[in-house]
Amino acid sequence: MRAIRCHAYTGPNDLRLEEVRDPVPGPGQILIAVEACGLGFVDGLHVKGKYQVKIPLPFTPGSEAAGRVIALGEGAPADLMGKRVAGFVMGGGLAEKALMMANACAVVPDDFDPTAAAAALINYGTAIYGFEDCGALKAGETVLVLGASGGVGMAAIDVAHGMGATVIAAASSDDKRQAALTRGAHKAIDYTQDDWRKALTEALEGKGLDVVYDPVSGAWSEAAFRSLAPGGRHLVIGFASGEIAKLPLNLALLKRASLVGVDWGGHVRAHVNDGPRITRRLMELAAAGKIDPRADSVHTLAEAPEVIAAMLARKMIGKPVIKPQA
Repeated sequence: MRAIRCHAYTGPNDLRLEEVRDPVPGPGQILIAVEACGLGFVDGLHVKGKYQVKIPLPFTPGSEAAGRVIALGEGAPADLMGKRVAGFVMGGGLAEKALMMANACAVVPDDFDPTAAAAALINYGTAIYGFEDCGALKAGETVLVLGASGGVGMAAIDVAHGMGATVIAAASSDDKRQAALTRGAHKAIDYTQDDWRKALTEALEGKGLDVVYDPVSGAWSEAAFRSLAPGGRHLVIGFASGEIAKLPLNLALLKRASLVGVDWGGHVRAHVNDGPRITRRLMELAAAGKIDPRADSVHTLAEAPEVIAAMLARKMIGKPVIKPQA
């Protein structure tokens, strides 16, 4: 089969499309024909060796995928054979075939686009877990989404909007802000300006800021935390800016505000059965018309290295998905 392989932590330019052996499912595993693999900023960190956990070399990038089950390992449920499933893959999703743990996948209805399923796993899973489980978001509250035009931010906008919140998107350019508004944000601000908190105050129109969704960190985190209303929640998603913010803890005391870590991947690793639960939850929300998970762009397997490079350079708007069989 064909697969994208990383042989050194030198970034996406050195990734190679190669022929490798088909994986064989072990006990409790399933083998899928990958129909779609979602990519995120974390995949760029993996191939540069800059994520907190390094994948041993050589490896195939890509951790979220959807596809048809074509083989079962010992102990895997027989009724999964032939079903379309979505979940986190073992050994990398940028390949024509990949392994999953049977107990960690969710069956995807045949009328649910596999590119949407692959696009939603991490970003929508993080947003649903973050807003529902960690942030206790309520209808009528106001959410600020930092880095709103990326795949993580777009999913957060969609989920928060679907939960009845007012969403303010923070993005760095006109086209990115327009994309956020199109996705469902009520207002958009430029957070690269020195006085961006003034723009945020104007966008709030006298309302309090209840939740910050922060996949960016850096200098923006403290300013966003300072903008929270009493009782607000600052959800820490990631550090796309490359800088980890250091917040004065007296702010949490004075504002009676919470700083909450949202490590969806860590939660799933600790509670394997919760992965399928959240995946089923996102499909329920989609079926009810409350969210609209989708791929913002679709690419071939050969194009995966340049897609990862574009994400690292912050030139990609929304969530890209790779179709390995195309």
